[in-house]
Amino acid sequence: MNGPSILLIFVGLFLLGGAVSFWKQQMPRGVIALLGIGAALSLLAGVLRLEVWS
Repeated sequence: MNGPSILLIFVGLFLLGGAVSFWKQQMPRGVIALLGIGAALSLLAGVLRLEVWS
């Protein structure tokens, strides 16, 4: 695993935790959706950058 992939996975997990926290606080759904999309894209980019696939 290299640095950028670890960073992307960490950021994705951080955003996912924020989305879950905002959902529990019953924040607006648009904010939760935006955080969820950002988390999914960041996690996907981090996983695809792993050297396992090449």
